[in-house]
Amino acid sequence: QLQFVESGGGLVQPGGSLRLSCTASGFALDYYTIGWFRQAPGKDHEGISCISPSDDSTYYADSVKGRFTISRDNAKRTSYLQMNNLKPEDTAVYYCGANIIGNVQMMCEMFTTDWGQGTQVTVSS
Repeated sequence: QLQFVESGGGLVQPGGSLRLSCTASGFALDYYTIGWFRQAPGKDHEGISCISPSDDSTYYADSVKGRFTISRDNAKRTSYLQMNNLKPEDTAVYYCGANIIGNVQMMCEMFTTDWGQGTQVTVSS
């Protein structure tokens, strides 16, 4: 199983920003599509943003489009999720994952895994 460490979450006010990081543990990400997912209280996991191995294709769920930006640094074995204009409904545990799925929309809509711990994002005034 691919292992990741998510970080960067915290408590922010509505309209604030956070940058989440997802770092692979002990393997290279060069050939993997990376996805960011979240689980809000009482809800299923939602794929919110995915990025192709070569960084030439991205996908964003409608709920975050225009506010979140996904990126990756293969040399650092890390993906980032820049979250701007955060809303209370963004409150969730955020997870990352990687897969050989090439289509970024398919990755975000279909990927599932043993999610691990994730990082908590709480948006509240």
